[in-house]
Amino acid sequence: MDDSSSHDRKKKYFLWGTVLTWTLSIPLIVWMFNSFGGIQQEKATGLAAAAGGIAEMYATFGLILAFVLPVGAIVLLVGSFSRGHRIRTLFSVLYIGWSAFTLVAAGLFVWFLVHMHHVAAAPR
Repeated sequence: MDDSSSHDRKKKYFLWGTVLTWTLSIPLIVWMFNSFGGIQQEKATGLAAAAGGIAEMYATFGLILAFVLPVGAIVLLVGSFSRGHRIRTLFSVLYIGWSAFTLVAAGLFVWFLVHMHHVAAAPR
């Protein structure tokens, strides 16, 4: 395989992986602004105040973003590793960690929703 085409491919994988990773951050940033603004307006406290902001964020951007984009970003960033580019490798590792964190957070949120649904539907 030609070394320059391999370098270009890995650079392209890194750039697309970075775009996907930062795309994942948009819902998180929107959620933080919405939930903190809502908490301040309602003078609310506790987990319920933050959970409302999380639910609003996921309703807006969809759960598909939360599961498909991290996996795509991780695959692209793993493909961008290169021996001669340590800085790119370092950022790839950091972005892979961030993507894994958002994947785990989305999974915990879905688990929380399912768990709360079962608790609310349980006979009393």
